Amino acid sequence: MKFFTLLSILALTASVRAETTLTMTGVHNCCGSCAKGITKAGSIGEGVTIDVPDKSTTVTIVSKKKGDAKKAADAIIAAGYFGKIEGEESASKSASKPAAAAKPEAKMTKATVSGVHLCCKKCEVAAADAVKTVPGITKSDIVAKATSFTVEGEFTKTELATALNAAGFAGDIK
Repeated sequence: MKFFTLLSILALTASVRAETTLTMTGVHNCCGSCAKGITKAGSIGEGVTIDVPDKSTTVTIVSKKKGDAKKAADAIIAAGYFGKIEGEESASKSASKPAAAAKPEAKMTKATVSGVHLCCKKCEVAAADAVKTVPGITKSDIVAKATSFTVEGEFTKTELATALNAAGFAGDIK
């Protein structure tokens, strides 16, 4: 009986100490305002800690509850930052299915991008540099502290999203 009680206590202690850690890499973080924004966005509640070293492109999320680390990462992305998430299953069930013949994505001539984190001139320049890498984009009006910007030319939504993500930004493209 004492043996089973001891095993139960040890199992309970191990489960209480279990933590989930996710690492986001490649996140745009050029200044203190970026770091504060990342921390604020990821602080979704008690038991979640966000570590954002000064001007580092790596963000570490530690949570006591398994799902909370992913929720914090999602909140950081929703706040306009992007990073590759490590420490979770990245393969989805649909990824293992054979791909259907996909139609080529339609080209856009103008898009509005909202929700990208643009707190300062460094953010503005980094986002503008990312947009410049997209073939076909001829014009953009990215400005620091703006809540949205537009791009014009001939490009796909995927090309624009990929370029922004590569620079550590996320946003809603319409």
